[in-house]
Amino acid sequence: MKLSKQFIAIAIAALGAGALAPAYAAPAAAAASVAASEAPDVLVKRISQDVIDTAKNDKGIQAGDTKKVMDLVESKILPYVDFQRMTSLAAGRFWRDATPDQQKALSEQFRTLLIFTYSGALSQIKNETVEFKPMRADPSDTEVEVRSQVNVARGEPIPLNYRVEKTPAGWKIYDINVLGAWLVETYKGTFASEISKGGIDGLIKALTEKNKTLANRPLKTVAK
Repeated sequence: MKLSKQFIAIAIAALGAGALAPAYAAPAAAAASVAASEAPDVLVKRISQDVIDTAKNDKGIQAGDTKKVMDLVESKILPYVDFQRMTSLAAGRFWRDATPDQQKALSEQFRTLLIFTYSGALSQIKNETVEFKPMRADPSDTEVEVRSQVNVARGEPIPLNYRVEKTPAGWKIYDINVLGAWLVETYKGTFASEISKGGIDGLIKALTEKNKTLANRPLKTVAK
């Protein structure tokens, strides 16, 4: 279940682009209302730079202040991510075989794993900037792919695309593609392997143990 530090650093920029900056300075309900009224690419373009600037300029985040970073992720990023859909896609055909209680437990543990991942990565953002590509979609589309690239201090720009769906609560992110690899697909193989060894309960147990380990590690090491 280990992703590269570079992948995770980009992922947090992508997921953070779905919500962080406006809500950071305004009530969550007001921010959600604004987000729901915007086209997905407009939403991301408007706030992504604020996300990166916040991570760069907040000394507590840069220092790896666990409570501050975790609270920020919990309250400002997670409402804009469809974790149940993300989990069901990662579990694939096994999701349909799981009981409602298993689905709930699996979603909660996967959500917790990604919280640790994003929190650790948030403290790693330094000099990245994001450049967006023209979006190819019709106004009536309810699922779109927003394409961009992340410019880093050293090396070639990193392609970053993410899938966004329109829900009654507004646009939500449910998958990310970095360098041709979708986040859901990355986890799908690991999920299938754990399920083949111990079923859905075995996967839930593996995720739970992983989260317990991450809970006892400093945030600066989580994204490594």
